[in-house]
Order: sequence, then C-alpha cells, then structure tokens
Amino acid sequence: MFIVHVHVQVKPEFVEDFKEASIENAQNSIKEPAIVRFDVIQQEDDSEKFILVEAYLNADGVIAHKQTAHYNKWQKTVEDMVIGQRTKTKFVPIWPEKY
Repeated sequence: MFIVHVHVQVKPEFVEDFKEASIENAQNSIKEPAIVRFDVIQQEDDSEKFILVEAYLNADGVIAHKQTAHYNKWQKTVEDMVIGQRTKTKFVPIWPEKY
C-alpha cells in the first residue's frame, strides 16, 4: 500500500470552490481500482488549509490516477485557487496490515 498526504493552502475567497472541486475529484477517484481511500480534510483552526489523504494499493496507482480526466480537471480547476505549491508527504502503512 502507498499513502500520500497532499497539503494545500487555499486563497480565502476560493475555500468553498476548492472544497466542491476536491469532493468531485475524490468521488471519482475512489472508483479507480488502485485507490483504497481518498479523503478531503480541512484544518479545524485554519479553514484555508486542506489535506488530501490518498491511499493506493501500489505506486502504479498514483501514476494511473494522474492520467485520469477527473484528476486533470481538478488540477486545472484549482491551480489558481491555491497559495504556493502543493506539498506531499508519502507514508507506508504499519497497521492495520489488511492490504
């Protein structure tokens, strides 16, 4: 399993639009065969900060995800909504070991 946290800071005027676009992307992403989980979470004390929690069966799933129409639509839609660059942190699961 391959897990990625994507950290995003959004311009204040685009918070709701970012949420809408990201939810649409997540709803389509979880239909991909290599995606186990795709969460969109918003920081409680700073509503402009988000993390996308993506869990893939393998690293090839990440590559496949970035080739989908819904990912490319999301990327184009949100590119002017964010402050700075999105950052990623990669993880490997320790527990549970069900994947």
